[in-house]
Amino acid sequence: MKNFFVIICSIVFISNGSTAQGLLGKSEVVFTKQDSLRGSITKERAWWDVKYYHLDIKVNPKDSTITGSNTIKYQVVQEYNRMQIDLQNPLGIYKVIQDGVELKYSREGNAFFIELVAFQKPGTIKELTVFYGGKPKVAVNPPWDGGITWKKDSNGKPFIASSCQGLGASVWWPNKDHMYDEVESMLISVNVPGNLTNVSNGRLLSVKKLKDGTKTFNWYVSNPINNYGVNINIGDYVSFSEKYKGEKGDLDCSYYVLRDNLAKAKEQFKDVPRMLKAFEHWFGPYPFYEDSYKLVEAPYLGMEHQSSVTYGNGFQNGYRGRDLSGTGWGLKFDFIIIHESGHEWFANNITDKDIADMWIHESFTNYSESLFLEYYYGKDAGYEYVRGIRKNIENDKPIIGHYDVNSEGSSDMYYKGANMLHTIRQIVNDDEKWRTILRGLNSTFYHQTVTTKQIEDYLSTSVGVDLSSVFNQYLRDTRIPTLEYFFKDKKLGFRWTNCVTGFNMQVKVTLNGEEKWLKPTTDWGTDSITVENPHLKIDVNFYVAEFDITE
Repeated sequence: MKNFFVIICSIVFISNGSTAQGLLGKSEVVFTKQDSLRGSITKERAWWDVKYYHLDIKVNPKDSTITGSNTIKYQVVQEYNRMQIDLQNPLGIYKVIQDGVELKYSREGNAFFIELVAFQKPGTIKELTVFYGGKPKVAVNPPWDGGITWKKDSNGKPFIASSCQGLGASVWWPNKDHMYDEVESMLISVNVPGNLTNVSNGRLLSVKKLKDGTKTFNWYVSNPINNYGVNINIGDYVSFSEKYKGEKGDLDCSYYVLRDNLAKAKEQFKDVPRMLKAFEHWFGPYPFYEDSYKLVEAPYLGMEHQSSVTYGNGFQNGYRGRDLSGTGWGLKFDFIIIHESGHEWFANNITDKDIADMWIHESFTNYSESLFLEYYYGKDAGYEYVRGIRKNIENDKPIIGHYDVNSEGSSDMYYKGANMLHTIRQIVNDDEKWRTILRGLNSTFYHQTVTTKQIEDYLSTSVGVDLSSVFNQYLRDTRIPTLEYFFKDKKLGFRWTNCVTGFNMQVKVTLNGEEKWLKPTTDWGTDSITVENPHLKIDVNFYVAEFDITE
């Protein structure tokens, strides 16, 4: 037996070439009722469709409190009289008003249940106002373990920001905190000390100076927005702006940074128009022309807040100065500007309905980094980069998480998810078609919340190949599919092993230097060959392994 095992994916992988397991199940995790209340479409959520929020708050840096109200306009979908509004401890609701009447409510952990005066009729538009306040959870390790960050800049002035992906926007304001229902428009009014500026989503409508020396900034969002995309950024900001001539005309781009960082920002933020040019090429028009594009300095690394992308990468290229791919290409761009802005297309334009499908946000956006490089430095650069990030793949658990309990899957949704998409591109084998598919995603699902099935079906239909086993392999399993092959009597034998049942992905190989496509399944297949001393090599752009079992 000739023991020859090649790892195309460039990570440690041990196999005898004949391992066969079924689709991997989720590891045992215990979930609570609070997880279900947070992550499922409860009866108290399902009967109403949120249309508009007016979040009106006062942020007090002296005692780290937030107080105010959220007026919620909604359409009745089904007749019911009990509403779930989410707000996390230690914040509390102290009053709810509808039609001038104070409503009764009860609390169960982070869920408040409001008792309406009567059953409400389907089709009607209603509104109520929730009054709340307290000291919100302090962010421990933002943006991953979020909340509110209360810091001071180098001049001793408050520097404050929100970050709450996964944790939920209800960590700092009351809302219908589930991904499936995005508000259609929103007014964000934030009162801050008079020597500070608040930057939130959308466009600045007005700044009102109050007699107590404070100022209220009124920001209006005219497009649908997910809850975690709503943000506050408060500091001693200065700003500059430019107009980007994009596919839909002039796009207003505004930049807010701390006073001492203006010169550095004017140089580093030149990546923004470069990003817009590349991503409009690959994905279609920036999805929020009406609300503008903003890049805002924040006291943490950064986050994809819609039309108000936050930035804390130290005005340097790479990821905090590092190249995540190890190829050198990752130092050609500012990771936070490119990655977080890429989320405007995948996360903010196309949004998952359940965080279990968060790969829709992160896989495409991680992959966008290689497309940015390809646009400016050529195909080889983009390909090298996406292959380079394979070293970060852990294959620890499935990429898709647990549904209905606010549970995301493996962090492999970033690097492995990007390489799944890169692999699918090889199957397409047509660069312009691939670009058309990516642009089509953003037009087909424009400003929508979606499921994994919708994205899978769209890609299979657009590619013209049933990719269901490919998605099962890379999204729902942790193994690296292995092409097992042998040469005997002028025949090439081959099959997929170490894979899900029914895995049948076609793969490009070179046989003694000549390009060839194979269509393996989990059963042995054969092709006739004429070459002497045959040698097979899989295209390195497929995220797979190979094992030669020739005797």
